[in-house]
Amino acid sequence: MTTRRARTGNLLAMRAEAGKQVDRISASRFPVQHEIQHLQNELNAFNDRIIELENEGHRGHAMEVLKVKAIDFARQIDELRCLLVGPLTKPRV
Repeated sequence: MTTRRARTGNLLAMRAEAGKQVDRISASRFPVQHEIQHLQNELNAFNDRIIELENEGHRGHAMEVLKVKAIDFARQIDELRCLLVGPLTKPRV
């Protein structure tokens, strides 16, 4: 049995506002950032669909598959962000 977590605020409105603030990133100049943006858009779409289905009362295997896919998108985004940060190394003298 799962418990339903409380949601605060309007997630759809918050995403819409955040989307307006972010400019498109050039794929040729910033390929990793562009891929992160693409994956973030996909993740947002999955989360929107999950919220929509939960509000309609859907339960079952399809919901679990959507949630697993959303977690996979989040994992991919985290991996790409780690590439951007990377370890700082001292230059050899």
